[in-house]
Amino acid sequence: MKRTILPGVGREVTHLCVGTSPLGSAMPLVYGEAVDDASARATINAVLDSSIRFLDTSNAYGEAERRIGEVLKLRGLPEDFVVATKADPLGKDFSGARVRASHAESTARLGLEMLDLFYLHDPERFSFADLTAKGGAVDALVELKRDGLVRGIGVAGGDLDAMRRYVDLGVFDVVLNHNRYTLLDRTAEPLINETVDAGAAFINAAPYASGFLAKTFGATYQYGAPSEDVVRRVQRLRALCDDYGVSLPALALRFSTRDPRISSTVIGVSRPERIAELAANDAAEIPDAIWSAVEDALSLQASLATSEAWPKPQRG
Repeated sequence: MKRTILPGVGREVTHLCVGTSPLGSAMPLVYGEAVDDASARATINAVLDSSIRFLDTSNAYGEAERRIGEVLKLRGLPEDFVVATKADPLGKDFSGARVRASHAESTARLGLEMLDLFYLHDPERFSFADLTAKGGAVDALVELKRDGLVRGIGVAGGDLDAMRRYVDLGVFDVVLNHNRYTLLDRTAEPLINETVDAGAAFINAAPYASGFLAKTFGATYQYGAPSEDVVRRVQRLRALCDDYGVSLPALALRFSTRDPRISSTVIGVSRPERIAELAANDAAEIPDAIWSAVEDALSLQASLATSEAWPKPQRG
């Protein structure tokens, strides 16, 4: 599996990263199911046994950190495995002191003395001026790195304008953005370019747009109900994938992993068998010709609803 060294962090990560939000059972309505301890531990073991060497979690992901820590206590953390977690507020408190407390809570649950990568999580929910004030949350992250308690620091969130303001600070090694660089939504393009130009790494999360590009029924789109336009566009993509003999989840994943600007792609998993499915999607044969057909298909007017309107694959 392709690997990249994260600038400022000094650790090598695989181009796939497993997200553990589903494993914490904090948002079962979003993911369509709750995950119990046994299933979560089996999934974490499956990740450790795979070629994926990168795991993403958070202080706010319910039971996820505790469950990861229980597995790591039994089998240890492989030297080539990278664990990232996130600083989260406590209610309305996202002060520097809260960031340090969040770090202490996470390291205790995970059983790790040092964190490879520690993010400021969803800062768009708080005042930029407050979080960047002297002694505030950003300063606390910088101090944690300076003191050797984390190897690298990042900012993780969904709001693009907020993410760009944090990139401009010039202190973050990694930027993680979710749901805004997929087959259906390319609005993170300027953020990706600015992040890379600043010498930081960009990590793309949720290439399946919170599930709608991976599941046939019952999935959300960007954590909400999909619009009629989104449903129509996905129907076009599914028909196009049928024409080319590829699966939509494999295509959606490759859209992210094929981009050289993206250091790693985060995919949330809820069951151990999902790791094998993820590996299969990653290894799938995707013909080069499909990419121009995708752009043609998505540019069609929404009124085109029949398969006759699709660009057909060229054979031979």
